[in-house]
Amino acid sequence: MGTPAFKNIVKKTIQIALPIVLGGFILVWVYRDFDFSKVGHVLLHEMNYWWMLVSLVFGILSHVFRGWRWKQTLEPLEAYPKSSNCVNAIFISYAANLVLPRVGEVSRCTILTKYDGISFSKSLGTVVTERLIDTIMVVAITGMTLVFQLGIFKSFFAQTGTNLDSIELLFTTPKFYIILLCVIGVIVLLYHLMKLLSFFEKVKGIALNVWEGILTLKHVKNMPLFILYTFLIWFSYFMEFYLTFYCFDFSSNLGVMAGLVLFAAGSVAVVVPTPNGAGPWHFAIISMMVLYGVDPTNAGIFALIKHGIQTLLLVLLGIYGLAALPFTNKK
Repeated sequence: MGTPAFKNIVKKTIQIALPIVLGGFILVWVYRDFDFSKVGHVLLHEMNYWWMLVSLVFGILSHVFRGWRWKQTLEPLEAYPKSSNCVNAIFISYAANLVLPRVGEVSRCTILTKYDGISFSKSLGTVVTERLIDTIMVVAITGMTLVFQLGIFKSFFAQTGTNLDSIELLFTTPKFYIILLCVIGVIVLLYHLMKLLSFFEKVKGIALNVWEGILTLKHVKNMPLFILYTFLIWFSYFMEFYLTFYCFDFSSNLGVMAGLVLFAAGSVAVVVPTPNGAGPWHFAIISMMVLYGVDPTNAGIFALIKHGIQTLLLVLLGIYGLAALPFTNKK
């Protein structure tokens, strides 16, 4: 049967390996016939790095605004961390999520406990609130794009085999099974979150602190500023993605609505628990770009370069955050 320690090791290994395997499988399938030499050619000769640089500035700003907003939600708990600690904790959390999806939420709370003496369980509650707000924003953005670009989404569902008018097509289209795997991944993630919450409920006082953290939204002192930060976070996310269109000739003619549709699709895809959405995000972006007339190869190039540079940015910001924290907290 194995010792409890061995079972725990196996469980942790599965939790780490499963997202990587899922993302890797989808990536291999999406790029199974892809000529990767074309990516190098585009990087060296056909890419406008100035637009990419501007987009990355918005990527950094999104994390800064998120850190400032997080500090706001902690104030009703009489917790007053340094703004720099909140921002650096956000940097580190997103880098940590590259290794194991959702572990970043734990790491950022641990950082504030270490450097500002803030209760881990209370700060975790504010993170739960933040994720609820993110979910609402994703639903709102997706709903808005569905209203204005319904035809595109219908085409996407038809091409991925999710058109219920054809049961035969539903079960014979490979893309349908990619979506099915993503759904299963989300269900597994939710299952582990429920188990985590159940564990917290068994620990005296922790569940109460988490709930207190969740309720801080009702007591935020400057709600207009909180709303502004929320808008700026998602505006920065969108601009980081949309401005990348101008890095390539084949996507520079795509308009704002196309950008919004692809952004919404990508935002939904990253819910699937893979490192930085690798795999599901590529699948969604490539499928949608093709519907807007972009050549599949070019769509694959866009997804690889955009995701690769964005991931590199997260790594660099995480390293910066780890290096900066000891210096900004010298007594």
